[in-house]
Amino acid sequence: MSSSLTLLIGTTKGAFLMDGSAGREAWAVRGPFCGGWPINHAIGDPESGAIWAAGGGDWHGAGVWRSTDGGQSWELSKLANGQADRWMAENPEIAAQIGMQPSPPAPFTGNLDALWSLGRAGGTLYAGAKPAALYASGDGGESWAKVEGLTDHPSAGEWEPGGAGLTLHTIVTDPARPERLWLGISAAGVFASEDGGLQWDRRNRRANAAPESGDVGHCVHNMVRAPAAAGEDLLYQQNHHGVFRSPDGGRSWQEISTGLPSTFGFPIAVHPRDPKAIWVLPLNGDTLGRYPPGSAAAVWHSRDGGESWVAQREGLPQKSCFFTVLRQAMATDRGTPAGVYFGTNSGSVFASRNEGENWEEIARHLPTVLCVEVLERG
Repeated sequence: MSSSLTLLIGTTKGAFLMDGSAGREAWAVRGPFCGGWPINHAIGDPESGAIWAAGGGDWHGAGVWRSTDGGQSWELSKLANGQADRWMAENPEIAAQIGMQPSPPAPFTGNLDALWSLGRAGGTLYAGAKPAALYASGDGGESWAKVEGLTDHPSAGEWEPGGAGLTLHTIVTDPARPERLWLGISAAGVFASEDGGLQWDRRNRRANAAPESGDVGHCVHNMVRAPAAAGEDLLYQQNHHGVFRSPDGGRSWQEISTGLPSTFGFPIAVHPRDPKAIWVLPLNGDTLGRYPPGSAAAVWHSRDGGESWVAQREGLPQKSCFFTVLRQAMATDRGTPAGVYFGTNSGSVFASRNEGENWEEIARHLPTVLCVEVLERG
């Protein structure tokens, strides 16, 4: 195990940090941080311990919070001003009475509503936005520039919003080759770049299907990259209409939903060392309530790349369970055996120290959990 393990939890009322003991038996919650902003995604740097948290909305604006001291203090890089800034500018006396003042003009005001995702590749930090656009920072999140190659993609005029709007919610990188990037956009699908974002290829083709009927569906919910496997560039995605696997970096996709109780769900997680070990959390359907089938919670695990699935229920609620687990709210650690974590819209965080065989609730009564990521050091 690493010498330090912290769960980075984004919620509708700020970011929280959960510090785990050496054996992952005990957990301590810190927060809320980030000024109470909705935090859609948070990531950390295992070398420096730096943490970034992205979010916002119509009221707050859009921005990335960053901490270089383990969460004790935070600084905001604002990409777009929100309604609060306008209200404070129009009502300076009232704002002063409550200790508030508007932020300086942000560089992309009017172009984005919120930030939904973060990723790091080499020395570049990326942020995905709503409406769908990609921003990059070469100085750790202090300043940002728009990645015009994605915005200028020939298909951009055809992109349609999903239920939460047109959002760039997933950024996947290749640690060995930082110029390679994959994005998930709802509902435009998967995009990939081999040159650090200058050019982009749309990759939604279903394997062995005719081009006119061969898309997997453009409403990607979440996507992960497996640890490098011999001869494969392996990606998995949980889609609005199923779970899919790609052995060639997204150039073709094969559905692997057979054996699951539902084709609908949001998160997907992959083992840190085994490229064929994955976890999903199916929900009963798009229009049926979006809770576990039969109101009994289960994480479904595959050890063979989605050819077969097993339900993992031990320790999870099996009666009257109506929570939802959102797209960024599941993650794994590098322990042996690997730890698996997920958060719910009812404010709970569940953890397994043995790859899903048993679960325990390690936090409850948090705000709606929007993301769970793992920061390990040492």
